[in-house]
Amino acid sequence: MNYLNKAMNEAISSVLPIFAIVLVLSVSIAPLESGVLVLFLFGTLTLIFGMSLFTIGSEISMQPLGDGIGAQIGRSKRLVIPMAICFVLGVMITIAEPDLVVLAEQIPSVPNMVLIVSVGVGVGVFLVISMVRTRVGIPLSRLLIFFYIGVIVLSFFAPEDFIPVAFDSGGVTTGPITVPFIMALGAGMAMMSTAKNAHENSFGLVALCSVGPILSVMILSITFQPEPTSSQTELVIAQTSKEAFLTFALAFPHYAKEVFVALAPIFGCLVLFQIITRSFSKHQMMRIVVGCVYTYLGLVLFLTGANVGFMPAGRLIGAGIAASTKKFLLIPAGALMGYFVVSAEPAVHSLKKQVAEVTNGAIGQRPIGVALSVGVACSVGIAMLRVLTGIPILPILIAGYTISLVITFFVPPIYTGIAFDSGGVASGPMTTTFILPFAIGACEAAGGNVMTDAFGIVAMVAMTPLITIQVMGLLGRMRQKKLLQQAHSELLQIEDDMIYYKEVAK
Repeated sequence: MNYLNKAMNEAISSVLPIFAIVLVLSVSIAPLESGVLVLFLFGTLTLIFGMSLFTIGSEISMQPLGDGIGAQIGRSKRLVIPMAICFVLGVMITIAEPDLVVLAEQIPSVPNMVLIVSVGVGVGVFLVISMVRTRVGIPLSRLLIFFYIGVIVLSFFAPEDFIPVAFDSGGVTTGPITVPFIMALGAGMAMMSTAKNAHENSFGLVALCSVGPILSVMILSITFQPEPTSSQTELVIAQTSKEAFLTFALAFPHYAKEVFVALAPIFGCLVLFQIITRSFSKHQMMRIVVGCVYTYLGLVLFLTGANVGFMPAGRLIGAGIAASTKKFLLIPAGALMGYFVVSAEPAVHSLKKQVAEVTNGAIGQRPIGVALSVGVACSVGIAMLRVLTGIPILPILIAGYTISLVITFFVPPIYTGIAFDSGGVASGPMTTTFILPFAIGACEAAGGNVMTDAFGIVAMVAMTPLITIQVMGLLGRMRQKKLLQQAHSELLQIEDDMIYYKEVAK
């Protein structure tokens, strides 16, 4: 019960600031209909309960399962079977990721399944590359530099309208289901690694698995040659509190089915893994099964609240501000929302806890949270500037990734892994169901091109934490170096004093 209370308090502190911001905007510069506010209120409540259950369920089910499979892969002396397992796991989990389905539905020019399978193959291939990296001990920064150069080169051949979509797909792929499992998988493989500083290899899987979809969607856009079309998503707006309740009640079965399909491959892996390895005791299996139930119920509530309650509010507030005489307020409003929205992402809590556990508290959860919030605030603010001015996204992404890759040469490797993992973690369901609709609504009201000006915001959210968290690591290294210099100076002073007193004593 104490653990549930802690998870509930954490969820409330994460969601309430967003609720307060929307409430203030709705009674000032972007008025909302009462039905939309009721939907948003219901969405806030379901979000809080959903995030609480997901936090508990993920910790007692996803983490031990990922650790167990990762450890078994790490023990295997052959490469072929672990590579096949990683590829299949990557494809299965990605195809069922709810965030990816939401993005695919907003891109009518490419068949949903074509886009989803392409992204799944990209994740599968890069999960294999991640496994090989862990075995061999290849520095993460070298791989990231190599593959992001490939991304930049490909971007000059891909259709302009689909460059934002490609980068967005890399962000949404690493959602609330994928991230806890892949992070635990990486930790399990790192534990079995004999490489030097193996704990650093606990991070980086999410980072590499975010690159695969970008490359695969760019290749798809070059070969498939999709016709660019505007994205239009029909909003469901209730007029009364009864209609709002019925809207949620009708949406629950849809998301219950969607999440069941998403979690079924993972549950199947659990059963198959236990039959083959017998790694878990009966008590552990029961605990993991209960955790899966918590995870399932939490995700159903969370996704229902985010899609039904938050999406209409985000889109209408964005449109309201852009249509007003103070449209420049989109930039500070977006930055403020971005600062608080990232703390409501379920996978962010999984990342912060794993960082604290792997580093034995040397890197705290609070500094990671602040660095993420600052990064996302900057990215949403820049995205709103793009909505108002139509600045192309590619130069911004090239500059951002260049800066983040250059910093990798000056920070401890573990910060590079955490930073690039955090980029995928930050761009979760709250971004796709609240921040992206906010940008779409603003873009439509401002008369911009949704495909080029609104899409790409998920990519921006995934990019800026790479810089802020590595800067945090850089500042930490400089502070540590200064403390060592001070300690050295004090030691020299003590030695000089001792020599002096010895001479005086003589």
